[in-house]
Amino acid sequence: MLHRLHIENYVLIEGIDLDFAPGFSVITGETGAGKSVLLEAVGLVLGQRADLKMIKEGRERCLIEAEFTEISSLEAFFTEQDLLYDPLSCVIRRELYANGKSRAFVNDSPVTLSQLRELGNRLVDIHSQHENLLLGKESFQLDLLDTVAGTAPEKEAYRLAWEDYRSKAMEVDRLAEELRKGQEERDYLSFQFRQLDQARLQAGEQAGLEQELDVLSHTEEIKSGLARLKDYFDGEDDGLCVRLKSASQTARHLAEVFPAAGEAGQRLEATLIEIKDLSRDIERWDASVELNPHRMQQVEERLGQLFDLQQRHHVRSEEELLALKADYETRLQLIDTGDQVLQQGREAMEAARREAEKAAAALSAKRASVRESVEQYMVTQLQQLGMPHARFLVGQQPKEMDASGADKVTFLFSANKNAAVQPIAQIASGGEISRLMLCLKALVADTGQGSVLLLDEIDTGVSGEIAHKMALLMQEIARNRQVLCITHLPQIAAKGARHYKVEKSDTEEQSLSSARLLSESERISEIALMLSGAALGEAALKNARELIYGE
Repeated sequence: MLHRLHIENYVLIEGIDLDFAPGFSVITGETGAGKSVLLEAVGLVLGQRADLKMIKEGRERCLIEAEFTEISSLEAFFTEQDLLYDPLSCVIRRELYANGKSRAFVNDSPVTLSQLRELGNRLVDIHSQHENLLLGKESFQLDLLDTVAGTAPEKEAYRLAWEDYRSKAMEVDRLAEELRKGQEERDYLSFQFRQLDQARLQAGEQAGLEQELDVLSHTEEIKSGLARLKDYFDGEDDGLCVRLKSASQTARHLAEVFPAAGEAGQRLEATLIEIKDLSRDIERWDASVELNPHRMQQVEERLGQLFDLQQRHHVRSEEELLALKADYETRLQLIDTGDQVLQQGREAMEAARREAEKAAAALSAKRASVRESVEQYMVTQLQQLGMPHARFLVGQQPKEMDASGADKVTFLFSANKNAAVQPIAQIASGGEISRLMLCLKALVADTGQGSVLLLDEIDTGVSGEIAHKMALLMQEIARNRQVLCITHLPQIAAKGARHYKVEKSDTEEQSLSSARLLSESERISEIALMLSGAALGEAALKNARELIYGE
């Protein structure tokens, strides 16, 4: 239930504080007084998009705050959204700033606009002239039938099955497209793979070849250097080996009379052994290095082949060539096994489709189970609202499955005797649409779809006795949920348990809208003015009392 509404600096409203009560309340006011502004403010605090033009001129901030009570049914939502929950009260605040910033809070916790909108949809059902236009849309009619039928579990089961089917169908499409492209590219991929495979690539080969080529290119220089090193070690007269051997012998003889020289002799012998070992390595290196133009040509040709492959495939190393070869091989394997993979995908898709069809059938059956009761209820109510020959049918035809199920739901209507029923959007007048919409609102009053029903322009195109009967139906709806009705008809205003008036005052500087709860005497006067449209007279006041009290 909407318990309190506070508005600051919103369009023509400088400041409004209204307290509301359960049951049926009405809001009246002259055209242009600001009733629509009041409705827009409620919509804004419930998550509708903001416009900086809504901020009152000259003000830095606009504030709208609404307090709702009796929200125990929303505990799961608050838990899911990680919001502070109080079963007795929920305070929503929306702030707009002239610098373009906007903030929203639920029980002083900041929330996103989508969170606010979702909560608002659960708290209030706003009917406006725009919703009258929606009545002709099949999606709106389907959603309304689902609300009456209570199809939430079946819709969720179908949603999961449908999404699984669609996911698998998209995967099949992707596999089929890849297979098609693969078949087209098979020759190209095979050629590229064979070319790389025949090259017998090895990781690290290029670096080894480049090093070998460097040696082959400097064979004479290398052999000359090695020869000099060998001569340093093994020269007959002054080679290191000869000189170290002599030094070792001298140290050994000296040790006989000078023991300390014995250590020097040992170290010289160890050094001689190391030098001889190194000399043998030099001999081996010298033997391994030989002028080999043929091998040099082979290395150059192999490196040329590797460079050519890298350039052709736009890579920089044989490692990248090997990775490319592996990719070609994988793609060729996929092509070879593609038909099998695609068949498996199609089988999984068909199994998912059957599950979706099963879930769609359960959803269709749940919808069909309430069609007759909906039709009977609507005809009964429409007859009471001045359409004695009204006929109302809920058409439900099978269609290809989509996100909403496998049903095409159409509300069919006829107001005239012996006239064939047709889709509402094609034949219903403004007054008929208003009565149809009010009956539908009454139909869903027990579903808990929005604890507050806010009606605007619901009385378009009606008057007199029909308006009186619509007001009685609103009173009936208000037994189960709070109803706030913005109206210009005295027959409806007279049936409200509470009566609020929106007024506009003009000064030299500005125009201001305000709203207040009318006292009993003020209420009588307001309805008398709505009846007479002129200065109050005793006859108008008497008529007003009769409307209110049935005197």
